[in-house]
Amino acid sequence: MKRLQLMGAVAISAMLLSCSQVPLTGRSQLSLVDDSVLQQQANDAYQQFLRDPSTRVISSGANAQKVRTVGNNLATAINRYMQSNGYGDKYNYNYQFTLVESKDINAWCMPGGKVAIYSGILPVTQTDAGLATVMGHEIAHAIAQHAAERYSQMTLAQGGGAVVGAAVGGRSQGTQQVIGQLYGLGGQLAMLKYSRNQESEADRLGLIFMAMAGYNPDTAVSFWQRMASAKESGGAPPEFLSSHPSDATRIAAIQKLLPEARTFYKGGRTTAN
Repeated sequence: MKRLQLMGAVAISAMLLSCSQVPLTGRSQLSLVDDSVLQQQANDAYQQFLRDPSTRVISSGANAQKVRTVGNNLATAINRYMQSNGYGDKYNYNYQFTLVESKDINAWCMPGGKVAIYSGILPVTQTDAGLATVMGHEIAHAIAQHAAERYSQMTLAQGGGAVVGAAVGGRSQGTQQVIGQLYGLGGQLAMLKYSRNQESEADRLGLIFMAMAGYNPDTAVSFWQRMASAKESGGAPPEFLSSHPSDATRIAAIQKLLPEARTFYKGGRTTAN
């Protein structure tokens, strides 16, 4: 009986603390985590990742500059949209864009806009628009606060009051537990596996974000086709595709989303094609 009462109390707390919606899509989501605290812990983890001896950061050269340029174009466009549409500073993240030397076909964005692009994905992105497709998708996970949502879902499913302290403002052990379970610290980060619904939402938002930044969203289709080919030729699926919808399903869905994304596309960049 006490366990049922505890689970009921956790469920009620979750309902009271989950009054949030994803920007642009309007989807309601559960969040038991203080996002501002989560962002600080994510920043600490990101800086630790960059300092780790096993991480080889590429800080100079054309590719590193391309990652920063495309990332900053996306960040500027997203911030401008959020400010102009009543979101205030909630999504005004302190972005950081880093190119990491690795054969892995991978990219990720932590809460608060801390982005890593692995050099192994560049032969697949090929163009600025291809890179914007990847980065827009990953930034979308941060804007939609998918990491906090995923952890909240796991916590509630486990009946778990362990992280409710973090939900109501606890700043140390509870929030460190969130980051630890989501990402893992030291060496290469073990990234959270998002749900397929979250991946599809990130696809939708990513198309909009790249369009806002002046990258033609129609080019996303060719990127995902190249990604599918990379998966087939490599035998095992690239890490970037883990837990993602199937190639055919994703590409078909993206094609249906293009009309919406095109409404945000006001003109192309000279290097975006």
